[in-house]
Order: sequence, then structure tokens, then C-alpha cells
Amino acid sequence: MLALPRPDWGTLRADLPASIVVFLVALPLCVGVAVASGVPAELGLVTGVVGGLLVGALPGSSLQVSGPAAGMTVLVAEAVDDFGLAGLGTIVLACGLLQIALGLFRLGRWFRAISVAVVQGMLAGIGLLLIAGQLYVLAGSTTPHSGPGKFTGLPELLGDLVASPTALTALTVGVATVAVMTQWDALRRRLPSLRMVPGALVAVVVAAGLTAGLDLPVQTIEVEGLLAAMTPSFGHWEQLTSFGVLAAIVTFTLVASAESLFSAAAVDRLHTGPRTDFDRELVAQGTGNSVCGLLGALPMTAVIVRSSANVAAGARSKASRVLHGLWLLLFVAAAPTLIGLIPLPALAAVLIHAGCKLLPVRELPELWREHRGEAIILVVTAVVIGTTDMFTGVLVGLGLAVVKAAWETSHVRVTVTDRAIGPDLDSGPTTEDEAAAGDGPIEVSITGNATFLRLPTILTALNELPADRTVRLDLRGLRHADHACRTALDQWVTTHNTQATVPVQVIPPTPNPSPTPLPPTPLPPR
Repeated sequence: MLALPRPDWGTLRADLPASIVVFLVALPLCVGVAVASGVPAELGLVTGVVGGLLVGALPGSSLQVSGPAAGMTVLVAEAVDDFGLAGLGTIVLACGLLQIALGLFRLGRWFRAISVAVVQGMLAGIGLLLIAGQLYVLAGSTTPHSGPGKFTGLPELLGDLVASPTALTALTVGVATVAVMTQWDALRRRLPSLRMVPGALVAVVVAAGLTAGLDLPVQTIEVEGLLAAMTPSFGHWEQLTSFGVLAAIVTFTLVASAESLFSAAAVDRLHTGPRTDFDRELVAQGTGNSVCGLLGALPMTAVIVRSSANVAAGARSKASRVLHGLWLLLFVAAAPTLIGLIPLPALAAVLIHAGCKLLPVRELPELWREHRGEAIILVVTAVVIGTTDMFTGVLVGLGLAVVKAAWETSHVRVTVTDRAIGPDLDSGPTTEDEAAAGDGPIEVSITGNATFLRLPTILTALNELPADRTVRLDLRGLRHADHACRTALDQWVTTHNTQATVPVQVIPPTPNPSPTPLPPTPLPPR
């Protein structure tokens, strides 16, 4: 049920300017993400409108803003190439329904259990593919479809750039866009009065004005019209028999949900208002994606860039994000032809700038110093995504994270103590066989958690024990042993006993003590 905000006038005075800031930030990103995804620009604005008017009014998070995200660009482009716009609508619709189910079953909080290194590696892989793909647009060339092709084709792109004056013109427009964007952002930090106007919007407007005024041979956005761009559908459910479609649905759900909920956790740290209810937020995101799928639009996630701009602009309630959706709707209805003036290299520059923000340039060195295993997972995830596809990269990253966690939790220590003959309170009395042999027992203590990952360590120590000595295998400190370890220990004891002169003395693990019942509490006197 929609929870429409009812702010007081003081709150509204803060939310109204904040909504304008978010609208100005969202406008170029909505258009740019759509164009980079290979769909009409209007579909990105439709997703932004749904993210504001619908998701913005739903319970979950109070200040984070939803819309098309640069992190989903590569996934959407691959889905459009493989299944077309109709298939994309089915994938987004199924993704939304799956998100709603996960939220209703209160599984939203479990997305926070995903390794941060996997999420950072996923975003880094997306950022690398986004940057590599938009370099072709920046030079006015055709972007290769495959991920590896985007990287292997860069040398040829450089050769075309040197030989083509048109490509140099497009590159100049893109470089000028980046320069205006970075300089304006630096100016905003010095002049608080300019903070409401984002650098990306200023750079795109300047690039559009120069391209039109100088009549530069640069390709601009093709405008189809809002109704012509949308392909409403209730889903082509027969496509769900395809493994590729099912894999895309799972990947969309995982990436969109993880990005939204990680964004919610980050936004909660930026303000002192109500905290995010992760299950309700997942239902809200699923509702928005279901509607976007029905309309044939792009998938949505919560976007940290817009959300942080919303908080920084002084927003106090949901009204700011709902109003930002209203401004997007009015823009689409009143001035759609203005989109056709935007040059493609300018949008490519904006997306390259957004892709660079997805790369953990500052976090990776610190992660390597403190948690080297996490850094390896991050890099491997990003590399696999760049060389194969998103689904494979995420699975490899999750698999490495699970293996790393299992390895770190299976701490086991094998202590071998060779005791000489003589009275020893710990080892017990010396047997006649030990006295005859002239040696005391060898005590082996295994403590900790023994899993199959530690079998080489355990068996190496046990196989080095001599067969002509008494061995006491102390397992009292063994807190856990999986089936593989228990089987291996039993087999070693059996094998050692067939070869040794004295059988192994096994001290079994100490059973967990049952809790001591509390004494009955006497009734108070009447």
C-alpha cells in the first residue's frame, strides 16, 4: 500500500529544493544509462519516473532514490542483444516479482551477508566494461557486443581515431564534457550557491549547445517519443524455458537487490532519520521493477549518487524523491525534443565518469594490506566478469568467498609431544611394552575445527608417527569434525593398528555437557 508522505510546511521547504537537485542529477544519468544499454533514451526516463512516483512513496528507505543505474548497464545491453526488448521486459518483470517474494519472506536482510569484496568486484567489473564500451562511443565508433571484445578492440580503435577527423571531433566533444564536469564540480565545492546544479548536467548542456551552434559532425540521440519507445507487455513467459533467460533473471535479481540494499546501508550512515527496513525496501524495489517490466522500461535500483545528492541537499522525507519523479514526468511530457540535441560523446563522457566511480581505486590498496584474501576475491570477480559474463563472475566470486570463509573457520592445531620414560602425571603410568622398548608414549593432540580443507595437515602429521611406539590420540579439544575428517581419522587408526606393535590409544572428544537444571524457585509465602 502506498505510504504517501504528508510533510509539514517546514519539511516541504527543505524537500522541494532537494527534489530539484535530484532531478538535475538524475536527468542526464537516466538518458545516458538508457543509451548505453542500447534502448531508447525515453525508457531510462520512464524508469526514473517510476522510481520517483511509485517506489519513492513506498515504505522501506526514507531518503534513498531509485532509478536506472550505471551498474546495470552491461547486464541490460547483453539482455537486449540476446533476447530483444520484449525479452528484457520479461526479465525485469520476473526480477521484480522475485524481489517482492524475497521481501515478503523477510529475506532482504540476508543480502547483507554477501561478501563486500564480491559486491565491490562486481561493481568494478561493471565499471571496467562500462568504461571500455563508452570509449567507442566517445570516438564515434561502434561498440563491440562481447565483454572481451571491448578490450581487445581498443588498439584498433586508437588507429581509427588517428586516421578519422570525425572521430577526433567526437573525442574532443567528450573530453570537453569531462573537463567542464570536473571543473564545475570543483567550483561547486568553493561556491555553495552552485551546489544545486550538478556538473554532469552543465557539461551536457554546454556540449549540446556547442554541437548545435557550431554544427559539428557528431551523432546525437535519436528520439522516438515516449509512447513509441515503450512496449507494454505482461511478459513473454514462454521464454522462461530458456536457461539464458533464467540465468539473466537470477543475475538481475542478485545485482539489483545487492546494489539497492548496500546503497541503503550507505545512505543510512549519511543521515540521522529513520533507518531502512530492508525487507520492505526489497518489496518496494520489486514493485518498481515489476511495473518497469510491464512498461518495457529499464530495471531500477537504488542509486547512491542520487541518494547522496538528496541527503546533501537537505531532504527530510520521501517527498523529495516523489517530487523528483514528478519533475522527470513533466520534462518527458513537455520537452522530449530537447533530448535529441544531446550529443552521444557527451553522454559517453558522463558514463565514463560514472564508471570510474565504480572502481575501488582507493579501497583496493588498503584492502590488500589488511585483508589480502578479500582483495584477491575482488580482483578475480572483476576479471572474470570482464572476460566472460556477469553471471559467471558473480558465481566465481561467491564461490571464492565461501571457500575463504570455510578455510578461515576451520582452524585446527595438531600437537605432537614425545614423552620420555618416567613418571608423568599427564601421560599416565608407563606400560611394560613401553619400558621394554625404552621409550615413552607419543601424544598427539588435535584441537579446533577439523574440516576436509585441513585433512592434508592432519594426515601429514599422523603418517609421520613411528609404528613401534605407543601413540595416544587426544581428541578432547576437537570441537567439530566433519564426515571426511572422521572417516580419515578412523581409517588412519585402523591402518596404524595393523602395522604398529602397540594399538593407538584414542581419547574421544569431550561431549557437550548438558545444561545443569536450575533448582526450583520456592513460591513466595501467601
